[in-house]
Amino acid sequence: MGIGVVILIIVLASMGGNNNNNANTNTNSNANSNRANRNSNASNTNTNTRATLASHTDDFSTETWYTGSSTYGRTWYEDDEYHIKASTNGYIVMYAPDKPEFYDDNATVRATVRSIDGESPDSGYGLLVHGARENNQFRDYGFLIYSGDSPKYAIVQHKNSTESKLVSWTATSTIRTGTTPNQLEVRIRDRRLDFYINGQFVTSITDSEDFLRGRVGFYSSDTNEVAFDDLEISR
Repeated sequence: MGIGVVILIIVLASMGGNNNNNANTNTNSNANSNRANRNSNASNTNTNTRATLASHTDDFSTETWYTGSSTYGRTWYEDDEYHIKASTNGYIVMYAPDKPEFYDDNATVRATVRSIDGESPDSGYGLLVHGARENNQFRDYGFLIYSGDSPKYAIVQHKNSTESKLVSWTATSTIRTGTTPNQLEVRIRDRRLDFYINGQFVTSITDSEDFLRGRVGFYSSDTNEVAFDDLEISR
């Protein structure tokens, strides 16, 4: 994040129609981070096997992801979209429910993202792949965009609950600005990850950490409200 105190939250939501915001019933874990000091109040062990479904879609008409408010931000459903607003100078990493259909090994993952008021979060928002908890730490790859003036994208890696940039902010004309939705897409083939914005290829990376699989998820930063919709995981 580079500036200020970074506050992040990982929420591992349970399926089964239970949207109770109690941390115990939803197996949530929060980490309050300033890059040097972290506290974690829960652990999660993933026992899922690879999804057998050829594809899975989520139009967010049914509430299955975590919703709730805290000092770290807020997540909620509205008008068949999933909304996220982070805290000031903070960011949120939100993983999908811990179900096989949300795993992404050798899958193509697409989602639509948009700014609600036309003001893009300064530190970006976007799509996560290969999300997982390991030894009470989280890891994933993030495909982030900035949709304000001079639009740009970046690729980040979270490892041991620390964020680093794999592809620095790069200007592109493929991003639609204002409140117009953008479709983000990641095509995963073994260790190769290809990134697309609105159907246009922008960059690729190699999964040098051998994450290989994990849950999809969403990312947002700062206090600008963003919405996510039309998630698709296909093989």
